[in-house]
Amino acid sequence: MTKKEKETIRKGSRSPHTSTQRYLQFAGAHDDTLVLKSGGVRAILEISSLNFNLKSEEEQNAIIKAYQNFLNALNFPVQLLVRSRKLDIDNYIASLRRQRKKLNNELLRRQMDEYIEYIQRLVEYTDVMEKKFYVVVAMNPFRAEKKGFFSRFWEYIHPDDSILAVIQRRKEFKDLKKELDSRVNVVQTSLENCSLTVKRLSTEKIIGLFYQAYNPQLARTQKLGEFEEMSIADSGEALLVKDE
Repeated sequence: MTKKEKETIRKGSRSPHTSTQRYLQFAGAHDDTLVLKSGGVRAILEISSLNFNLKSEEEQNAIIKAYQNFLNALNFPVQLLVRSRKLDIDNYIASLRRQRKKLNNELLRRQMDEYIEYIQRLVEYTDVMEKKFYVVVAMNPFRAEKKGFFSRFWEYIHPDDSILAVIQRRKEFKDLKKELDSRVNVVQTSLENCSLTVKRLSTEKIIGLFYQAYNPQLARTQKLGEFEEMSIADSGEALLVKDE
């Protein structure tokens, strides 16, 4: 190892070609849509849960029938994602503290402080987990569907994005999003018939989801700011992933 190489390592500098973002399949997010480097677009739907065992037999049969109709209505692929992570109660604690400031009774204030401390310790020591459920709806350009094995392998070992790819994604985005929205409507209507609540993630929520996925420890201490404060690339695609 040369002296120059040692100094580079000691200073912690890194080449932009070693950036984590270089190896990610997605290029960014805008218009409530995740955009892949290949030109494909994805919509992410957050799905509520329900306790199937608490339903009556008639309700259970109706839900099963509605889910069968949902599967039969699909003529395109979807991805089902279940995400488990440690419960984040920061917003709940903040709301309790706001309520505490409005209390005039000192005894109630003290009890509120004890309750806040109890909740914080409970989550910290018991690792309370929360599960969230997502359906990812996909739409790919025709050129991506035609790629063979060697083309995909070449892109895998050369993951760099290019200006030409960004320009091509821009040209295709409007038509692809129109088709994607049509698929989202099919999925949303079918799942709502299963007594589920379906909500499409906004651009801010998509960025937050990937930020938490790639930075699970950092996300608990450093929250994302308002979306307007995030830097948006000149290409019109917003992306926030931290390199460790």
